[in-house]
Amino acid sequence: MKYIFKIQENILDIIYPQTCGICGKINKKTICRKCEVTLEKQAQFAIINEGLEIENKNFNEIIYIFRYEGLIRKTIIDYKFNEKSYLYKTFVEFLLKDQKIFENIKKYDTIIPVPISKKRQKERGYNQSLLIANEISKKVNIQVDKNCLIKIKNIIEQSRLNKEERNINIQNVYKLKNERFLFNKKILLIDDIYTTGSTVNECSKILRQANPKQIGIFVLAKD
Repeated sequence: MKYIFKIQENILDIIYPQTCGICGKINKKTICRKCEVTLEKQAQFAIINEGLEIENKNFNEIIYIFRYEGLIRKTIIDYKFNEKSYLYKTFVEFLLKDQKIFENIKKYDTIIPVPISKKRQKERGYNQSLLIANEISKKVNIQVDKNCLIKIKNIIEQSRLNKEERNINIQNVYKLKNERFLFNKKILLIDDIYTTGSTVNECSKILRQANPKQIGIFVLAKD
């Protein structure tokens, strides 16, 4: 049976060869060495727990890989809006190259992706944060919980608004369910981009209702 599966995998590799998620060239991994070097030069691999310009912060720390600029900005926009969902593998593969980040993520008990509305899910075809959460989960063996934090309103895209508008726009958008599963847990909340922090802070405020031990934020890039 394993032999048959191997043949099937080889056939798929011929029909749909693995390509680098950044440049699109055929490569054995999801990122080629040339693009890997480019990203390494831009990578920050930061863990921040103080000094953030955000009022009434509801989380303990934020982990991010890049600044939201240049090639990274273009790549994340492609991932989020231009139907390049496969890029989640490239991001996570690069993320886990950093041992400090890898070990820090392993301290968490559960992973929660920032949810999107049913309408947005239908339009986009996927939740970009959930794809990243699932892939990280496979690598660090931490469960993903997508049933505790839900989005109950479809709102204007935060990226279209300024800081003040974002803070208002995001209020009363999320709801907590099954909070007993989060009691005294260390929660890692996952999103794609951190700009003003209004989205992850609002999500964290709702998650605080479950009395978790800690809430950390992981994003691909910070503005």
